[in-house]
Amino acid sequence: MKKTLLIEPAISLYIFAYSVTAPLKQQYVYKRIWEETINSTFIVQGNISHCELNQSNPTYLKQKEVQEKASLFAMKTDLCGVVFSILVAFVLVANSDRYGRKISLVLPLVGNLISSAFLWAMSDFSLPLYLFFVFSFVCALLGDMATFLGGAFAFTVDCCKTQKQKVIRIAIVDFIYGVASGLGGLASGYILKLIDFRWTFAIIFLLHTVNIIYVIFCLDETVSVSAFQTQSWREGLKETLSGVYMLFKSSSYKKRILIILLLCTFMTYLFAAFGGTSLYVLYELNAPLCWNAIYIGYGSAASTTVSLTGFLGIVLLSEYLRESYLVFIGIFSYIGGSIMAAFANTTLLMFLVRVPSMLLFIPIPVIRSMLSKIVLPNEQGALFACIASLEVATGTISLAVSNTIYAMTVAWFPGFIFLLSAGFCIIPLSLMSWFMYVTRHDENFVLLVNEEDCPEQHGDS
Repeated sequence: MKKTLLIEPAISLYIFAYSVTAPLKQQYVYKRIWEETINSTFIVQGNISHCELNQSNPTYLKQKEVQEKASLFAMKTDLCGVVFSILVAFVLVANSDRYGRKISLVLPLVGNLISSAFLWAMSDFSLPLYLFFVFSFVCALLGDMATFLGGAFAFTVDCCKTQKQKVIRIAIVDFIYGVASGLGGLASGYILKLIDFRWTFAIIFLLHTVNIIYVIFCLDETVSVSAFQTQSWREGLKETLSGVYMLFKSSSYKKRILIILLLCTFMTYLFAAFGGTSLYVLYELNAPLCWNAIYIGYGSAASTTVSLTGFLGIVLLSEYLRESYLVFIGIFSYIGGSIMAAFANTTLLMFLVRVPSMLLFIPIPVIRSMLSKIVLPNEQGALFACIASLEVATGTISLAVSNTIYAMTVAWFPGFIFLLSAGFCIIPLSLMSWFMYVTRHDENFVLLVNEEDCPEQHGDS
């Protein structure tokens, strides 16, 4: 059977299934906590969810209590197993330079297959909510999303011959991420309304099964693994750590500065954007919006348009602007949308939040591309291992901090977290300004940095 190098179908299916799962899992936990706290059935079939608007009604105070409990529960489950998730992502993606990219794709798919089976059983038998901690721990041991995306981006870079191809191909992957996320969010509401939680999770289980079959039997490998099959796991771990260490140790001073600046910009922007946007579902379930699953699905689907505009922005603007300016544009786009979300008190305004946010996805693929161009081809796995590990750590810390702050402020100003997130963006803006200052005299700084390192690399080999 002839194999293919098209990683995009696997990414699309994975992100779609993941995006259907995420809002449903959050809504399922919200539903269970609602029923345990208020001792009444959570209604999801009407035009709005069961949401009390009268602040003098005792149910309104209970509703705020549910918001706090759901937010803190999400924070605790995200923290469970995060250390293992970071370690697994780091080891698997870095080792993909030697053992191949497919292992970093298959293991997270197996983890998600197990998690969808768990959610299926949870919704069918109403198992105790504390089992979510076990489920999070198992997913962490198998790598979860960071490992899959780290391997997918490394696989994508392997298929690119020129620097321009890297920018476009990475942007395409991020575009697919946004489109699949939007479609998954949109589908989640309709599927839930038609067939409830149990059968929705069963469908997700089937999607992950199909994806595992595609990756194992249809996807080709981009890295030759025969020369390294005799290594022990200790030797492999040693080489993994030394590979990441040498990424910084053997590099020139200027290259190290550029990598650190870009990684810090990536982390701080991800911290702000991920933490803020992850609370949209809870914010929309709360008064005065009181959205149901259908509206939440529409809101998630709106990210499809944002992803499209972000991708088009990269393709069109990259012809005229340096990549650093594209990062600035994306950060300011997020700031505008986040400030608007803080004061969105109607359904129309909440949907219109996506208008100023239309370019917020630009910084993530652009910074990934900038980093991949700075390092040499044999350093791609180590680089994306660093990115994947930092992405897990940053995302988890961001969720924990954001959910905690939201739980503390939801009673007096639910939108406070969005204003705080927008204000935090001054850090990635400052870091990118520093990066531009360092490279102000070097139009082709990437080529210059790599030329400095090439003699060392050849000498080591």
